[in-house]
Amino acid sequence: PRWLGAVIPRTGIAGDQQAATFGNACLAPGLAKNTYGTGCFLLMNTGPTPMASQHRLLTTVGWQRAGHAAYLLEGSVFMGGATVQWLRDGLGLIASAGEVEALAASVPDNGGVYLVPAHTGLGAPYWDPFARGTLFGLTRGTTRAHIARAALEAIAFQSAEVLQAMEKDIGSDTRSGLSELRVDGGAARNDLLMQFQADLLGVPVVRPAVTETTALGAAWLAGLAVGFWRDEAELAALWRAERRFEPAMADDRRAELFAGWRRAVARTLGWAKPD
Repeated sequence: PRWLGAVIPRTGIAGDQQAATFGNACLAPGLAKNTYGTGCFLLMNTGPTPMASQHRLLTTVGWQRAGHAAYLLEGSVFMGGATVQWLRDGLGLIASAGEVEALAASVPDNGGVYLVPAHTGLGAPYWDPFARGTLFGLTRGTTRAHIARAALEAIAFQSAEVLQAMEKDIGSDTRSGLSELRVDGGAARNDLLMQFQADLLGVPVVRPAVTETTALGAAWLAGLAVGFWRDEAELAALWRAERRFEPAMADDRRAELFAGWRRAVARTLGWAKPD
Protein backbone atom coordinates (compact mmCIF):
# COMPACT_ATOMS: atom_id res chain seq x y z
CA PRO A 1 0.00 0.00 0.00
CA ARG A 2 2.87 2.40 0.70
CA TRP A 3 3.87 2.43 -2.96
CA LEU A 4 0.68 1.52 -4.82
CA GLY A 5 -1.97 3.12 -2.66
CA ALA A 6 -3.79 -0.12 -1.91
CA VAL A 7 -3.22 -3.80 -1.21
CA ILE A 8 -3.18 -5.56 -4.58
CA PRO A 9 -3.78 -9.31 -4.31
CA ARG A 10 -1.79 -11.79 -6.35
CA THR A 11 -4.48 -14.05 -7.73
CA GLY A 12 -2.79 -16.00 -10.51
CA ILE A 13 0.57 -17.79 -10.42
CA ALA A 14 1.58 -20.10 -13.25
CA GLY A 15 4.68 -21.60 -14.78
CA ASP A 16 5.75 -20.56 -18.26
CA GLN A 17 4.37 -23.46 -20.30
CA GLN A 18 1.28 -23.99 -18.15
CA ALA A 19 0.40 -20.32 -18.58
CA ALA A 20 1.01 -20.55 -22.34
CA THR A 21 -1.27 -23.59 -22.56
CA PHE A 22 -4.00 -21.73 -20.67
CA GLY A 23 -3.44 -18.60 -22.77
CA ASN A 24 -3.85 -20.66 -25.95
CA ALA A 25 -7.25 -21.73 -24.59
CA CYS A 26 -6.33 -25.43 -24.49
CA LEU A 27 -8.98 -25.79 -21.82
CA ALA A 28 -10.55 -29.12 -22.83
CA PRO A 29 -9.02 -32.62 -23.00
CA GLY A 30 -7.35 -33.30 -26.36
CA LEU A 31 -6.41 -29.70 -27.08
CA ALA A 32 -2.66 -29.16 -27.50
CA LYS A 33 -0.23 -26.32 -28.05
CA ASN A 34 3.40 -26.08 -29.09
CA THR A 35 5.71 -23.22 -28.14
CA TYR A 36 8.50 -22.68 -30.68
CA GLY A 37 11.20 -20.97 -28.65
CA THR A 38 14.86 -21.85 -28.20
CA GLY A 39 13.47 -25.31 -27.58
CA CYS A 40 9.94 -26.55 -28.32
CA PHE A 41 7.45 -27.38 -25.59
CA LEU A 42 4.38 -29.34 -26.57
CA LEU A 43 1.63 -29.79 -23.99
CA MET A 44 -1.74 -31.52 -24.25
CA ASN A 45 -4.69 -31.20 -21.90
CA THR A 46 -5.65 -34.65 -20.58
CA GLY A 47 -8.41 -33.58 -18.21
CA PRO A 48 -8.97 -33.77 -14.43
CA THR A 49 -7.03 -37.00 -13.85
CA PRO A 50 -3.24 -37.30 -14.21
CA MET A 51 -2.19 -39.68 -16.97
CA ALA A 52 1.00 -41.69 -16.58
CA SER A 53 2.71 -41.68 -19.96
CA GLN A 54 3.68 -45.00 -21.49
CA HIS A 55 5.69 -43.28 -24.23
CA ARG A 56 8.33 -41.36 -22.28
CA LEU A 57 6.49 -38.08 -21.81
CA LEU A 58 6.04 -36.04 -18.64
CA THR A 59 2.84 -35.71 -16.61
CA THR A 60 2.35 -32.27 -15.10
CA VAL A 61 -0.26 -30.16 -13.36
CA GLY A 62 -1.65 -27.60 -15.77
CA TRP A 63 -3.61 -25.36 -13.40
CA GLN A 64 -5.78 -25.59 -10.34
CA ARG A 65 -8.82 -23.43 -9.65
CA ALA A 66 -11.49 -23.70 -6.97
CA GLY A 67 -10.10 -27.04 -5.85
CA HIS A 68 -10.19 -28.60 -9.33
CA ALA A 69 -7.06 -29.39 -11.33
CA ALA A 70 -6.35 -29.92 -15.03
CA TYR A 71 -3.45 -32.16 -16.01
CA LEU A 72 -1.19 -32.13 -19.03
CA LEU A 73 1.16 -34.37 -20.94
CA GLU A 74 4.38 -32.58 -21.85
CA GLY A 75 7.27 -33.24 -24.21
CA SER A 76 10.35 -31.09 -24.75
CA VAL A 77 12.48 -30.59 -27.85
CA PHE A 78 15.94 -29.26 -26.98
CA MET A 79 16.80 -27.59 -30.30
CA GLY A 80 13.94 -25.58 -31.77
CA GLY A 81 14.78 -21.97 -32.60
CA ALA A 82 18.29 -22.78 -31.37
CA THR A 83 18.73 -24.74 -34.60
CA VAL A 84 18.26 -21.55 -36.60
CA GLN A 85 20.60 -19.72 -34.22
CA TRP A 86 23.23 -22.35 -34.97
CA LEU A 87 22.83 -21.79 -38.70
CA ARG A 88 23.47 -18.10 -38.03
CA ASP A 89 26.15 -18.16 -35.33
CA GLY A 90 27.81 -21.54 -35.88
CA LEU A 91 27.79 -21.93 -39.64
CA GLY A 92 27.29 -18.35 -40.83
CA LEU A 93 24.71 -19.47 -43.41
CA ILE A 94 22.45 -16.53 -42.57
CA ALA A 95 23.10 -13.11 -41.09
CA SER A 96 19.87 -13.02 -39.07
CA ALA A 97 17.28 -15.57 -37.98
CA GLY A 98 14.63 -13.83 -40.06
CA GLU A 99 16.47 -14.74 -43.28
CA VAL A 100 16.00 -18.48 -42.86
CA GLU A 101 12.46 -18.68 -44.23
CA ALA A 102 13.24 -17.03 -47.57
CA LEU A 103 16.42 -19.09 -47.96
CA ALA A 104 14.62 -22.36 -47.20
CA ALA A 105 11.75 -21.43 -49.52
CA SER A 106 14.16 -20.88 -52.42
CA VAL A 107 14.27 -24.66 -52.97
CA PRO A 108 11.18 -26.82 -53.51
CA ASP A 109 12.18 -29.50 -50.98
CA ASN A 110 15.06 -30.66 -48.78
CA GLY A 111 16.86 -32.37 -51.67
CA GLY A 112 17.18 -35.51 -49.56
CA VAL A 113 19.01 -33.66 -46.77
CA TYR A 114 18.12 -34.32 -43.13
CA LEU A 115 19.52 -32.40 -40.19
CA VAL A 116 19.12 -34.01 -36.78
CA PRO A 117 19.88 -31.16 -34.34
CA ALA A 118 20.97 -33.35 -31.43
CA HIS A 119 23.66 -30.84 -30.51
CA THR A 120 22.85 -31.31 -26.83
CA GLY A 121 21.29 -34.75 -27.10
CA LEU A 122 17.69 -35.57 -27.99
CA GLY A 123 14.70 -34.75 -25.82
CA ALA A 124 11.27 -36.40 -25.87
CA PRO A 125 10.50 -39.10 -26.68
CA TYR A 126 14.12 -40.38 -26.95
CA TRP A 127 15.78 -38.75 -23.93
CA ASP A 128 19.24 -39.62 -25.21
CA PRO A 129 21.98 -37.34 -23.83
CA PHE A 130 24.57 -39.14 -25.97
CA ALA A 131 22.94 -38.39 -29.34
CA ARG A 132 24.78 -35.81 -31.44
CA GLY A 133 23.81 -33.57 -34.33
CA THR A 134 24.25 -34.89 -37.84
CA LEU A 135 23.63 -33.96 -41.47
CA PHE A 136 22.63 -36.75 -43.82
CA GLY A 137 22.07 -36.95 -47.56
CA LEU A 138 24.61 -34.39 -48.74
CA THR A 139 25.53 -34.45 -52.42
CA ARG A 140 27.41 -32.14 -54.77
CA GLY A 141 24.04 -30.56 -55.49
CA THR A 142 23.38 -29.65 -51.86
CA THR A 143 23.25 -25.91 -51.20
CA ARG A 144 22.93 -23.82 -48.08
CA ALA A 145 19.24 -23.47 -48.96
CA HIS A 146 18.76 -27.24 -48.61
CA ILE A 147 20.48 -27.15 -45.23
CA ALA A 148 18.30 -24.23 -44.13
CA ARG A 149 15.19 -26.11 -45.21
CA ALA A 150 16.36 -29.27 -43.44
CA ALA A 151 16.87 -27.22 -40.27
CA LEU A 152 13.30 -25.91 -40.30
CA GLU A 153 11.94 -29.33 -41.14
CA ALA A 154 13.89 -30.82 -38.22
CA ILE A 155 12.02 -28.55 -35.80
CA ALA A 156 8.73 -29.83 -37.20
CA PHE A 157 9.83 -33.50 -37.24
CA GLN A 158 10.87 -33.37 -33.59
CA SER A 159 7.59 -31.73 -32.57
CA ALA A 160 5.58 -34.22 -34.61
CA GLU A 161 7.23 -37.15 -32.85
CA VAL A 162 6.27 -35.70 -29.47
CA LEU A 163 2.67 -35.29 -30.59
CA GLN A 164 2.60 -38.83 -31.97
CA ALA A 165 3.74 -40.10 -28.56
CA MET A 166 0.91 -38.11 -26.95
CA GLU A 167 -1.62 -39.61 -29.33
CA LYS A 168 -0.45 -43.10 -28.36
CA ASP A 169 -0.84 -42.23 -24.69
CA ILE A 170 -4.34 -40.83 -24.94
CA GLY A 171 -5.48 -43.67 -27.20
CA SER A 172 -6.76 -43.93 -30.72
CA ASP A 173 -10.37 -43.47 -29.56
CA THR A 174 -9.59 -39.80 -28.79
CA ARG A 175 -7.75 -39.14 -32.06
CA SER A 176 -10.75 -37.29 -33.41
CA GLY A 177 -10.43 -34.87 -30.51
CA LEU A 178 -7.08 -33.65 -31.82
CA SER A 179 -8.58 -31.30 -34.34
CA GLU A 180 -5.71 -28.79 -34.43
CA LEU A 181 -2.39 -27.76 -32.91
CA ARG A 182 -2.20 -24.25 -31.47
CA VAL A 183 1.19 -22.55 -31.64
CA ASP A 184 3.12 -19.66 -30.16
CA GLY A 185 6.73 -18.55 -29.69
CA GLY A 186 9.11 -16.68 -31.99
CA ALA A 187 9.48 -19.39 -34.64
CA ALA A 188 5.69 -19.68 -34.94
CA ARG A 189 5.92 -16.55 -37.10
CA ASN A 190 7.70 -18.63 -39.76
CA ASP A 191 4.97 -19.50 -42.27
CA LEU A 192 7.04 -22.16 -44.05
CA LEU A 193 7.68 -23.98 -40.79
CA MET A 194 4.03 -23.79 -39.74
CA GLN A 195 2.84 -25.14 -43.08
CA PHE A 196 5.30 -28.01 -42.96
CA GLN A 197 4.22 -28.76 -39.38
CA ALA A 198 0.60 -28.98 -40.50
CA ASP A 199 1.59 -31.22 -43.42
CA LEU A 200 3.48 -33.60 -41.13
CA LEU A 201 0.69 -33.80 -38.55
CA GLY A 202 -2.20 -34.02 -40.96
CA VAL A 203 -4.18 -31.52 -38.83
CA PRO A 204 -4.37 -27.72 -39.00
CA VAL A 205 -1.79 -25.62 -37.19
CA VAL A 206 -3.39 -22.50 -35.74
CA ARG A 207 -1.51 -19.33 -34.87
CA PRO A 208 -3.41 -17.09 -32.44
CA ALA A 209 -4.00 -13.37 -32.80
CA VAL A 210 -2.24 -12.88 -29.45
CA THR A 211 1.04 -14.79 -29.50
CA GLU A 212 2.20 -13.64 -26.04
CA THR A 213 0.24 -16.52 -24.59
CA THR A 214 2.26 -16.90 -21.38
CA ALA A 215 1.36 -13.37 -20.27
CA LEU A 216 -2.22 -13.83 -21.49
CA GLY A 217 -2.64 -17.11 -19.60
CA ALA A 218 -1.39 -15.59 -16.34
CA ALA A 219 -3.75 -12.63 -16.81
CA TRP A 220 -6.69 -14.92 -17.51
CA LEU A 221 -6.02 -16.95 -14.36
CA ALA A 222 -5.83 -13.77 -12.27
CA GLY A 223 -8.97 -12.37 -13.87
CA LEU A 224 -10.94 -15.52 -13.17
CA ALA A 225 -9.89 -15.41 -9.52
CA VAL A 226 -11.26 -11.89 -9.01
CA GLY A 227 -14.40 -12.42 -11.10
CA PHE A 228 -13.39 -10.28 -14.09
CA TRP A 229 -14.31 -13.25 -16.30
CA ARG A 230 -17.02 -15.75 -15.36
CA ASP A 231 -15.50 -19.05 -16.40
CA GLU A 232 -13.25 -20.86 -18.86
CA ALA A 233 -16.01 -21.00 -21.46
CA GLU A 234 -15.95 -17.20 -21.63
CA LEU A 235 -12.18 -17.27 -22.14
CA ALA A 236 -12.43 -19.87 -24.89
CA ALA A 237 -14.85 -17.55 -26.70
CA LEU A 238 -12.34 -14.69 -26.43
CA TRP A 239 -9.51 -16.66 -28.07
CA ARG A 240 -8.98 -15.75 -31.73
CA ALA A 241 -6.93 -17.30 -34.53
CA GLU A 242 -4.73 -15.11 -36.70
CA ARG A 243 -4.05 -17.81 -39.32
CA ARG A 244 -4.80 -21.48 -39.93
CA PHE A 245 -2.31 -23.62 -41.83
CA GLU A 246 -4.21 -26.49 -43.44
CA PRO A 247 -2.39 -29.77 -44.22
CA ALA A 248 -1.82 -30.22 -47.94
CA MET A 249 0.68 -33.08 -48.17
CA ALA A 250 -0.18 -36.47 -49.62
CA ASP A 251 -0.05 -39.40 -47.21
CA ASP A 252 2.62 -41.25 -49.18
CA ARG A 253 4.88 -38.18 -49.25
CA ARG A 254 4.44 -37.72 -45.50
CA ALA A 255 5.33 -41.37 -44.89
CA GLU A 256 8.39 -41.04 -47.14
CA LEU A 257 9.66 -38.00 -45.27
CA PHE A 258 9.11 -39.58 -41.86
CA ALA A 259 10.94 -42.72 -42.96
CA GLY A 260 13.96 -40.63 -43.93
CA TRP A 261 13.83 -38.70 -40.66
CA ARG A 262 13.69 -41.85 -38.53
CA ARG A 263 16.58 -43.41 -40.42
CA ALA A 264 18.62 -40.30 -39.71
CA VAL A 265 17.68 -40.18 -36.02
CA ALA A 266 18.57 -43.85 -35.57
CA ARG A 267 22.15 -43.08 -36.65
CA THR A 268 22.56 -40.29 -34.10
CA LEU A 269 21.52 -42.24 -31.00
CA GLY A 270 24.28 -43.02 -28.52
CA TRP A 271 26.96 -41.44 -30.72
CA ALA A 272 28.91 -39.90 -27.84
CA LYS A 273 28.36 -42.77 -25.39
CA PRO A 274 31.62 -44.10 -23.95
CA ASP A 275 32.52 -47.64 -24.98
